[in-house]
Amino acid sequence: MARQRFLRVRFLLIAMLTLVATGGAAAHSKTATNIVLVHGAWADGSSWSRVIPLLEARGLNVTAVQLPLTSLANDVDTTRRAIALMEFEHPGPIVLVGHSYAGVVIGEAGNDPNVVGLVYVASVAPDRGQSLLSLLNGAQTPSPIGSHIVSDDNVFTTIDPAGVEQDFAQCLPAIERRVLTATQGPTSLTALSDVAISPAWKTKPSWFIVATHDRTIPPDLEATMAATIGARTTTLNTCHLAMLDVPFQVAQVIGAATRGE
Repeated sequence: MARQRFLRVRFLLIAMLTLVATGGAAAHSKTATNIVLVHGAWADGSSWSRVIPLLEARGLNVTAVQLPLTSLANDVDTTRRAIALMEFEHPGPIVLVGHSYAGVVIGEAGNDPNVVGLVYVASVAPDRGQSLLSLLNGAQTPSPIGSHIVSDDNVFTTIDPAGVEQDFAQCLPAIERRVLTATQGPTSLTALSDVAISPAWKTKPSWFIVATHDRTIPPDLEATMAATIGARTTTLNTCHLAMLDVPFQVAQVIGAATRGE
């Protein structure tokens, strides 16, 4: 009896140490069938227009959030509502996907118990106390997009046409760049500077797409963050808008995340 108790205690200690060593981010055991996609700054849910059909063809339930881009708190609340609606309509595990600034958003909203994995696409993955702006300002490589940001009385920001052409969507055809310029979602400085509070990547598995030609978030910063959070990393030769430029590869990474691979 004493030996059995010893072995049982030993097993529990090993299990606890394993959980600590992996940061609680062991791969999820269930196959997820639900995807919630979150767009970044200066964009909207149509950013995922080429990825959605590919995911649905895999039999996945997909929804794309429409962020107000007014503050991190508002954007997180909007994402949580989308998660709740997905849970109601399609009960089961959810993979939460974020592009660019949405990496901050999914880090907070990803604490929902039904979210089993996080996918960062050309994104940021801030630790507690970090924001998109603080990460960009502290990056070893400056972001060229900074010189193209314009604001109305330092409240909401947009990217000027040259910035979209050269640094935001340079990998896309000219007509698409013009459409992105015209339809971009004005983003508040508050949202860009709001800091992470309790990032879910500390306890949940994550995947990261590093875009080697990203001129909005420096690729070396993306790679550093991916390594910091222990993400399974895929490097793609694309620009910041990877999901529009190489949707098949992005869908493959999201699909792998649903399987915990």
